[in-house]
Amino acid sequence: MSLSDRRRQAQAPNFSATEFRIALGMFATGVTIVTARTLDGALVGLTANSFNSVSLDPPLVLWSLARAAASLPAFSTGSHYAINILSAQQKALAQQFAARDVDRFANVEFVPGVSGAPLLVGAAATFECFNRSRYEEGDHVIFVGEVERCSHRAGASPLLFHGGKFYTEHPL
Repeated sequence: MSLSDRRRQAQAPNFSATEFRIALGMFATGVTIVTARTLDGALVGLTANSFNSVSLDPPLVLWSLARAAASLPAFSTGSHYAINILSAQQKALAQQFAARDVDRFANVEFVPGVSGAPLLVGAAATFECFNRSRYEEGDHVIFVGEVERCSHRAGASPLLFHGGKFYTEHPL
């Protein structure tokens, strides 16, 4: 194999899955809850920190979901979803929506967005998205949403996640 051929292919990793996860945890992220309403009216939602902006024109954002997630069919087939950026006071909500085998919407205050996706009361910001495209990569599906509406609470501090722990913002 020539040098130019080797440069066109990824080399085998020289680290374990655990090492990779720990290294990824060094990147501090915000915490979101992605929500939707299925065609039959059921509510779905999950905690995700894989949120990112993509484009200002058109307004696009992305997030990813494990292929093994029980909610994948709902998000893959639905036309809309909402991304709720959690405020520093919503740590318990992040944990509730990350838990398995619970009613994630139990005792949760929300209002329906224009498409019906739940907008969580108290969120630092919300994005109502059209489910524009999906890309299967590795063990996840990357969702690109076209933002139809967004809002934010002025002065709200975001909930942050780093190294497996929750944090609040502290300006330097």
